[in-house]
Amino acid sequence: MTFKDLGLSNELLKAITEMGFEQPSEIQEKSIPTLLETEKDYVGLAQTGTGKTAAFGLPMIQQIDTDYRAIQALILCPTRELCIQITKEMTQYAKYKQGVSIVAVYGGASISDQIRAIKNGANIIVGTPGRTIDLIDRKALKFDSVSKVVLDEADEMLNMGFKEDINLILKSTPAFKRTWLFSATMPKEVEKIANTYMEDPFKVVVGIKNSSAENIEHKFCLVNGRDKYFALRRFIDHYPGLFGIVFCRTRRDTQEVAEKLMNDGYNADALHGDLSQGQRDAVMGKFRNKTIQLLVATDVAARGIDVDDITHIFHYDLPDEIESYTHRSGRTARAGKSGISIALISPTKSSKIKLVEKQIGKKLDLVKAPSGQDICGMQLMKMINNVKEVKVNEKGIAPFVAQIHESLAEYSKEELIERFVSVEFNLFLKSYEKASDINIDPSRIRQGRDRDDEGSGRRGRDNEGRGGRRSSGEESANRVFINVGKMDGFENKGQLLGFICNQAGIDGGSVGKIDLFDSFAFMGV
Repeated sequence: MTFKDLGLSNELLKAITEMGFEQPSEIQEKSIPTLLETEKDYVGLAQTGTGKTAAFGLPMIQQIDTDYRAIQALILCPTRELCIQITKEMTQYAKYKQGVSIVAVYGGASISDQIRAIKNGANIIVGTPGRTIDLIDRKALKFDSVSKVVLDEADEMLNMGFKEDINLILKSTPAFKRTWLFSATMPKEVEKIANTYMEDPFKVVVGIKNSSAENIEHKFCLVNGRDKYFALRRFIDHYPGLFGIVFCRTRRDTQEVAEKLMNDGYNADALHGDLSQGQRDAVMGKFRNKTIQLLVATDVAARGIDVDDITHIFHYDLPDEIESYTHRSGRTARAGKSGISIALISPTKSSKIKLVEKQIGKKLDLVKAPSGQDICGMQLMKMINNVKEVKVNEKGIAPFVAQIHESLAEYSKEELIERFVSVEFNLFLKSYEKASDINIDPSRIRQGRDRDDEGSGRRGRDNEGRGGRRSSGEESANRVFINVGKMDGFENKGQLLGFICNQAGIDGGSVGKIDLFDSFAFMGV
C-alpha cells in the first residue's frame, strides 16, 4: 500500500514525497483512511516513533477549510520540545496547501508573539496544556469553531499531572467536535478521559496494548547501588558507537551522573527541570546534532524527545511509575530500527523487574556488566576496523611519506602494529587492568541473602545470615527524628518513605526501619 492509496490529496502527496516518505507505517495505514472518511471519535495506540504525527496530521490538514479564517483544530501534547516538533512536521506537510496556518503555543517563549500569531489567523493550534490554559484565560484563544481535537501522547500528559488542564481545555471546545486520542499506553486515567469526552470511538491498536516495540532488546544488569556508575561506564565503553540516553530518577542524580561522565572524558550533558529553557534548548540542540553522545535526563525533561538513531537507553534507576519504562525505552528503535534498553538494578529493586515484564509483555534478559577484557577487545576491534575503512589521502600525505618511512625504518611490521595499537589503546588497558567483577549472582537475590548497600560502602555479603534484612537493632544505621507523622497525611510508612526519597533525592534502599507516630516519626539511615 502507498500513501496515494490512503486517499490523500496531491498537495499532501507532493509534500511527503519531498520529505522522503515512501511506504506508510502501520498506524498511518490504519488511521489516515478512517480519519478522512468517518466522523467518529478515534483512539490510536502505537509506540513512540511509529509515525503518529503523520497519522493524524495529514488528514487534519487535508480537512482544513482555508477559506474559513478561524481555529479549526487543536493538538495538545505534553512538552515544549514535542510541540515544536509537531508544528515543524505539520508545516512541512502543509507546504503545498496554501492558506494553512499552524501556530505553536508553549511556555518559555514570548506569549505576546504567540498571541500576535494567533490573531494573524491560525487554522491549527499546537499547544502544551499550561500555555493553552494561560491563553484561554487571557481570552486570546477561543475554541468555538474547533472541529477536531488531538490528544497526542495522552498517557505522558497524564503522567506529568495535566489531567485537570486537559479537562478544562476539552470543556472549552464544542460538543460537536471530533476527538482523536493517540497514546503509547492505555492506563485507566487515559481510558477515563476517553470515556468522558469521546462517543463510541473507533479504536486502532498497533502492536500489543501497553507493550514496547518488538525491535527493542530489553536487558537488566544486577549490581550494587554504589557500582551503578561503574557498570554504566563499562556498558558505554563496550559499545563504542552508541548514541543514547541515561534516565535517572531525580534531578540531583541526573546532574551528578552527567558531571561524572564529563569529568571522565565522555561526550555527555544533563537535561532536567532545574535548567532554564535556553539551557535545555542548547543541550537538546547538541544532542540532535550528535555533538554529545549521551544525554542524562529525568523522565519529565525527556518527555517528547524525538531524535533519530538512538541506539541505547540506560535506566540508571527504574521509574517510580512503571508505565514510564515504555516511554523511556521507546526513545530507541524508532522507524523500524533496532535498539537496546538496559536497566541497572540494585538488589533491593530486583522485584521491580517482574512489574516491568508485566507492563511490556516481555522478559528482560539478565546481562553482566562487561569485564575489562571484554571492553578492551571491543575497543581494539573498533580501532582495527577504523584502520581498515580509512580512506588514505595519498596526495595529502605524499610530501611526508619519505620522512615517515625513514623515521620508522628500524621497526618490523609486527613492532609497528603493536606501537600504533598502543598509542590508542593504552588508556583502556590502564583503566581496566585491575577491574574486578561487579556483577551480583542472581541466585543470591532469590535466596534473599543479598541486599543493596547503596552509598554505605558495604558489600552485600556483609548481610549474609540475616535473611537479607537489617536486624531490629539497626546496628549499622543512625536514627533520625522527623517532625511529620500520621496527622500530616502519611497514612503508612510507604507514603512517608516516598515523600522522603522525593524530597531528599535519595534511594529507598538507603533508608532503614521507620517508626510512624501521629505527629512525628523515626527513621534509620
